[in-house]
Amino acid sequence: MSQSGQVVIDRQPLVDYYDDFYLGEIKLGTPPQSFTVVMDTGSSNLWVIDAKCESQDCLGQPVSEYSKHQFDTSASTTYQKSNQPFLLIYGSGSCKGVIGYDVLDLAGLKYASQGLGVATQIASVFGSQPIDGILGLGWPDLAQGQVVPPMQNMLSQLDQPIFTVYIHPVLPADAPVDGGRITFGGFDKDNCRDEINYVPLTSRTYWQFKLDDFVMGDFRAMTNYQVITDTGTSWIGCPTDVFNAMVKNTNAKLSPLIGQWIVQCDTYYPDMIFKIGGIEYHIPAYEYVLDLGLPAGDCVLAAFPMVGTGNNPKFILGDVFIRQYCNVHDIGQGRIGFARSTVEGTTYTPPSTQPTSPTTPTTTSGGFMATGSTVTALLLALLHNYL
Repeated sequence: MSQSGQVVIDRQPLVDYYDDFYLGEIKLGTPPQSFTVVMDTGSSNLWVIDAKCESQDCLGQPVSEYSKHQFDTSASTTYQKSNQPFLLIYGSGSCKGVIGYDVLDLAGLKYASQGLGVATQIASVFGSQPIDGILGLGWPDLAQGQVVPPMQNMLSQLDQPIFTVYIHPVLPADAPVDGGRITFGGFDKDNCRDEINYVPLTSRTYWQFKLDDFVMGDFRAMTNYQVITDTGTSWIGCPTDVFNAMVKNTNAKLSPLIGQWIVQCDTYYPDMIFKIGGIEYHIPAYEYVLDLGLPAGDCVLAAFPMVGTGNNPKFILGDVFIRQYCNVHDIGQGRIGFARSTVEGTTYTPPSTQPTSPTTPTTTSGGFMATGSTVTALLLALLHNYL
């Protein structure tokens, strides 16, 4: 129940840009100023761009065809400044500035003094993306600057301490479209099937849990991995040997022009199969073969090898995975659940010819490298040059 005694379930629509970004609108300040942000389960801080920043990245790179909405703190009567600096480092770039406090309106849920980063400098990759900032939906221990994440501040307003992420399966990529929604305080019965399979979290930083196995074609990992789901990562991140198996099973070739692995759009490819909590989750080729309008019938393999060292998760299950399976984030019980989306994808249609008989999986094992959460770049500048 909310503090007023009313049941609160609020829904945040998501806008789909090129099947690569799923963005929502928030409001900050008094009177409210609107911003388009990544709703990111792979981080825990909220930040937007300071109106005082006049760099081209803060204004928006021309190639993105998107002008940034910048936060004018002087125009908000409820803004509280501080002298505390912040620095956030993502897999694709960083931002820095100062921490402030103001009214946050998230899907109709309001909190009077949300801590946020007011960025005076952002990485060029963010300047090329159609975003004004990022809203983290991760756990408090992942937050920088001892700022309480938005979800924790708003829990008392919700009917249940959960939120459900539904992302629409692959759609035509020629314009921003309805990309799904986040349901705060309840389960999305409209877009997700009733059966929810939960697994316990292994860490309350990211939404992290154990992956039992991964299979694709003639490759089988047969290894337990630590893995996260992350709405702020567009693709699938995986250990190097798993990525090499993906390349082999799709006959992918590295394009020196755009720095991505290219596959033929109209060829049959096997499912990626993730085993979680004893249940197999299939990701069909129409999700991981991404049509960005390249010439010669080329598509992009929507996966990348992880780099780095340490005890970070070995897989990131980004939007490629979430488009097939609704993610139910249960803050109260420290678990995450998966429910099949009720909507089928529409863009990729594989040919009718499939292998005549299954092959015997091979077993491999070894060391893996990983990074933390990433917000995958849209590649607009690179694709502009390619085309």
